[in-house]
Amino acid sequence: MALNDFINSINGVLFSDYTVYALLITGLVFTFWSMFGQYRALTHGVQVVRGKYDDKDDPGAINHFQALSAALSATVGLGNIAGVAVAVALGGPGAIFWMWIIGILGMSLKMTEVTQSMMYRNTDDPDNPHGGPMFVVKKGLAESKSLRLPAGIAFALVSIALGWLGNDVFSSSIPLFVGIALAVMFVGLAFTNISGHVIGGIFVVTLIISAITGGNMFQAWNVADITFTYFQVPQIVTGVILTVLVGMVILGGIKRIGAVAGRIVPFMCAIYIIAALLVLSMNIGEIPAMLGLIVKSGLPDMLGGSSADASGAFLGGTFGYAAMWGVKRALFSSEAGQGSSPIAHSAAKTNEPVREGVVAGLEPFIDTIVVCTLTALVILSTGAYNRDAESEFLDASTVSIVEAEGSTAENPSWTLETPSLPIMSADARRIRKSAENTAGWRDGEVVFFIVAADEDTNTGRNLRKISGIVKRDDADVWSANWDTLDSVLVPAFRQKDDGTTDLGIYGDYAGASMTAYAFDRQFPGLGKWLVSIAAWLFALSTMISWSYYGEQGIYYFVGNMGDKFAKNAAFIYKIIYALLILFTTMLAMPMFGPDKKAFIATDHELDMWTTLGLGVMLVANIPIMWIFAAKSMKAYHEYFSRMGGSHDTPHDAPSIADVVEGKDVE
Repeated sequence: MALNDFINSINGVLFSDYTVYALLITGLVFTFWSMFGQYRALTHGVQVVRGKYDDKDDPGAINHFQALSAALSATVGLGNIAGVAVAVALGGPGAIFWMWIIGILGMSLKMTEVTQSMMYRNTDDPDNPHGGPMFVVKKGLAESKSLRLPAGIAFALVSIALGWLGNDVFSSSIPLFVGIALAVMFVGLAFTNISGHVIGGIFVVTLIISAITGGNMFQAWNVADITFTYFQVPQIVTGVILTVLVGMVILGGIKRIGAVAGRIVPFMCAIYIIAALLVLSMNIGEIPAMLGLIVKSGLPDMLGGSSADASGAFLGGTFGYAAMWGVKRALFSSEAGQGSSPIAHSAAKTNEPVREGVVAGLEPFIDTIVVCTLTALVILSTGAYNRDAESEFLDASTVSIVEAEGSTAENPSWTLETPSLPIMSADARRIRKSAENTAGWRDGEVVFFIVAADEDTNTGRNLRKISGIVKRDDADVWSANWDTLDSVLVPAFRQKDDGTTDLGIYGDYAGASMTAYAFDRQFPGLGKWLVSIAAWLFALSTMISWSYYGEQGIYYFVGNMGDKFAKNAAFIYKIIYALLILFTTMLAMPMFGPDKKAFIATDHELDMWTTLGLGVMLVANIPIMWIFAAKSMKAYHEYFSRMGGSHDTPHDAPSIADVVEGKDVE
């Protein structure tokens, strides 16, 4: 699809290795600059969340716990269930190692960006503050004129770098010309009074893109997919229900969002963690080997690492591929350095910017180090990622790899011709809890067949998938409509290690469905209910938080146009945001094109859109973090240097119920 190719090309520019290097270096610098502030987050941050420093007279709308919950409701979401599954399925066990790295470094990134947002938030209305990187750069450059030229140069260099990368990706000089033009604009703006306004506006555009893709589309698609997979509920029905539920919450504003998040997040985390620990307790003997596999697969050869071998449904992957997926999924899950969480934390009731920054440092630890790791270990220890085929054709002579319609000598493409699908294996039907005397297949589910073809530069192997959609005819016969595969080499059947031909039909468990399948392998039926319920709760909490993020972006643009106009604009935005949920679930339905294929049918296609949203925000936010790094680090060290003073002496912690309810401390 031309659109997919175009978006993937943009992602290749935005999420290049250089973006990852920039983020890792930034995380390392902030870690050392803060003298390992991760420790402060795990100690002082916990005290702050417990309410020991709450003051009812401080400006803000919600307490520290509710602010953390609101931010966590956006981060501890389907990225932990679906995102980790995507990382392991495509990048292998080594992806988890790099999720850990980002989780640790992400704590310092979160502390820094949230501290900056708290320093420059708008508290004209103390009960309804506004903050985020857009306000940081707008207010910060207005107050510190000496930073305008460094800011212009920073964004100019980023523009030229993106243009240079775009030359290779698009095989055209146009991206570089555009990058140079933007660079000239940014440097020129440095000598005006509107540089902060413009850069802030650019960030808001990236924020809204991310709110639509990762904050909305990713969540809605996964919920619709898993609900259809397990309960055959049409995607559009799921969309209607989600739209109504999200709309009811977001129309209530940040206080309702904070109240809902304060209840949903602890509950859903507790239930999910307990279930994951139960599964891991049944596979306790596998855990040491799995941890070793994660580290070995995540390290380069020079450090004793080894790329993950292809096995079962897993096609293998190089060190670089594992690192890329681990970094990308950890960033998407934790939102470290993305600039989104500071918006939620800016509503916290406090007059100490660093205090809320330290609280924010807890997010990547909870999200990535704890929840994501549990999900990964469940998937690995149960063998879900390298599972055997659900079924296989018994006679190779009945399966043919043929040229697809529209194939040309310059661009050859291939597809499969297969007979009716055989019944699933006994183990596959046990896991699915299929009724007796049934084939086990589900109408509309996605499957794939593995062939040897052109080498995939990402995995470093020549194994490729040919996907298909299962269908049942009126005579109750099951078959599959197979997609095409582009390959110069004529594809051949994969050969197993024992020398036999692999004629297996593998279930394509994408995202949350993979995690549910992992739970089902241990306790058939558990994944169906646990992950389905968790997916709904995670998605709801994430979508309501991201709606608020986008709303703050709208306020940035229209806040000066009058209170009534701003409220009307926010209302219209919320309606559109809710309706986008319904639209996305329709995109997951097999109703587009002559082959009735869904517009977003696979985890690769879904990842394409979430990567776009993540990439644009990272590129916009990293320079902002560096521009104001010195100011935030100065505030950080000054705060902890006076922690022993009477002004900062904590009081007794209120009851947990009062903290959750957000009651003011008297």
